[in-house]
Amino acid sequence: MRALSTRALRSSRAATGAACAIAAYGAWGLLPIYWKALSEVPLFELLAHRIWLSAAFALVLLAATRRIGVAREVLAQPRARNALVVSASLIALNWGLFIFTVARGDVLASSLGYFLNPLVNVALGVVFLRERMRPLQGVAVAIAAAGMSVLAVASGGLPWISLVLALSFGFYGLLRKVAPVTPVVSLAVETTLLAPLALGYVVWLALSGQAGLGRVPGGTIALLGASGVLTGLPLLAFAAAAPRLRLATLGLFQYLAPSLHFCLAVGLYREPFARPQLVAFGSVWVALALYSADSIRAARAAGRAGQAGPAPDASGVHPSIEIS
Repeated sequence: MRALSTRALRSSRAATGAACAIAAYGAWGLLPIYWKALSEVPLFELLAHRIWLSAAFALVLLAATRRIGVAREVLAQPRARNALVVSASLIALNWGLFIFTVARGDVLASSLGYFLNPLVNVALGVVFLRERMRPLQGVAVAIAAAGMSVLAVASGGLPWISLVLALSFGFYGLLRKVAPVTPVVSLAVETTLLAPLALGYVVWLALSGQAGLGRVPGGTIALLGASGVLTGLPLLAFAAAAPRLRLATLGLFQYLAPSLHFCLAVGLYREPFARPQLVAFGSVWVALALYSADSIRAARAAGRAGQAGPAPDASGVHPSIEIS
């Protein structure tokens, strides 16, 4: 009876974790719709408002959960503080580029970038953390690189938006290993560090009469006001999912967001999807299938060996937390 009760508890815990993971990555996957609705607002102004509104929402969450002290402790540690300063810069870059990509009608580029991210994590782990690349990982990275090369030759240049999104996301994950704090604490610290610059820019726009918000409908302003909440809530869902799921399982959910980006780009926004894009995406999808198979095999091998806790994913880095 006790064994049945334990299994039922584990099953319920896993089901809750899966629901939270779907909510988190599903919300991130549908974000292009939200930013497309705000395309009337100038890019840098939109980014500035998102930063300070996200900081305000995250600080409210910390106060409500009595974790302001945790954020202070993180800031008191020089190594963690320095890492979060750099990761805050990566957030600003990633957010700004993602909004720009949506506004210019190139959601396919964001989809490809986030599909590439796990493979970028593999490369960064080898270069910066001296992790060993297993054979199947090497094959996956090589296949993805070949697909990107075909796209670069066909388009006359590197797909820089996809690469910058993937690299900024990958380096963000790398820095999170230096400063391993919870998603909400991390968001609060990072956006608070950026908030003075963001608010200063907003005030300057208002005083100089250049604020774009003064020329858009009230509904757009109200929609923009929700950006802090829409940034924070998926992080809460991710934080709830992470401890309830095996790492390899959680890693598979991260493909939901770029998959939704792809569906929006091709199905809703009718973005061009020619043979070079098909080759690039097909190569990355094959590479990710190999990556996922390798992650699952590693997790099972670790379980049979009796190691404590789930095995790391193929890159040695936790599944990505969306910062777009």
